[in-house]
Amino acid sequence: MIKMRILHVFASLDRGGAESRIMDIYRKIDKEIIQFDFIVNDSKKQYVYVDEIKNLGGNVFYIPNKHIQGYFSYKKIWKRLLINHPEWQILHIHHTSNAAAYVGVAKKLGRKVIVHSRTAGGDSSFKSVIKQLTRYPLRYQADYLFACSKNAATWMFGKKSEKALVIQNAIDIEPFIFNEATRDEVRKALKLEDKLVIGHIGRFSVAKNHRFLINVFDKILKLEPNAILLLVGDGPLRGQIENQINIMGMKDRVILTGVRCDAASLLQGMDLFLFPSLFEGLPGSVIEAQSAGLPCLISDTITNEVLITDLVKTLSLNLDSKEWAKTAILSAKNSLRQNTRAKISAAGFDANNVADTLTEFYIEIVN
Repeated sequence: MIKMRILHVFASLDRGGAESRIMDIYRKIDKEIIQFDFIVNDSKKQYVYVDEIKNLGGNVFYIPNKHIQGYFSYKKIWKRLLINHPEWQILHIHHTSNAAAYVGVAKKLGRKVIVHSRTAGGDSSFKSVIKQLTRYPLRYQADYLFACSKNAATWMFGKKSEKALVIQNAIDIEPFIFNEATRDEVRKALKLEDKLVIGHIGRFSVAKNHRFLINVFDKILKLEPNAILLLVGDGPLRGQIENQINIMGMKDRVILTGVRCDAASLLQGMDLFLFPSLFEGLPGSVIEAQSAGLPCLISDTITNEVLITDLVKTLSLNLDSKEWAKTAILSAKNSLRQNTRAKISAAGFDANNVADTLTEFYIEIVN
């Protein structure tokens, strides 16, 4: 018999970083004890994780975005939903920009509220600044504060960050362990057998810094003409990045796969994971790359909590793209693939362990 249901609040249920990490945990938890339900923004498209959630026994609810409904209508929708679902003893909120509108309602109805910081920065746009302001009350409203890293805790919760519990962006390590046969299969399928493959997995957004990444790859090509760039993911800036690739004459040297469900296999086929993000909470993709024994070159803006193995090198974004290119090539050519499972697990990034930690936490705060 299920003892409790937890409501997880996201904007979507596509293959984003936070969504993928919760799904890794969801697959591992004992569903005789705890079951997850999800709320997401209403959408005309089918989110990729919906069918799996239903197969695992969870429910997915859709709610209009606040800017469409308006503040008071949005608050009423949440109140009605919570009254109709008394089984949700805990709200675990990952999509935080609208949360201040309903956290107070949830607490009045006797629900425990967890606010989870998933990022450590934002761009300078007006919209981003407004979102940051709307998150400010949450540090005082929530019962519990979670963050994926110390930087993410500080960014969202300020002086309250010392009270935040860091929950690692843990992964299911097993599928990522390096396999030579899988590598050969992937490279053959993509016609990359004799290529130096530079890879990146991430949403096409400001934070991921694709524009700089493309400039780095341009310099790599000048030193290694047989190089290929493999970009996995999608997002609002994809069109701009494709245009940049075309203008720079690299269309036949860049493979854009879109969103894929086989990231573990694609990582096997890469020679280097290039990740020059402007800001991150804690990027699970860097953990995945290390789990695949893949050398990584990342920006020093990313929390050092991802520096689990000696596979990772960091560089300043103040260095020019030529320096990045030289380091990228050296890293790609001077590294032997290795099984890093023990190190990843010991650092706390095994989804099995985090599933147990969360289960104990949920039970404790309800009891």
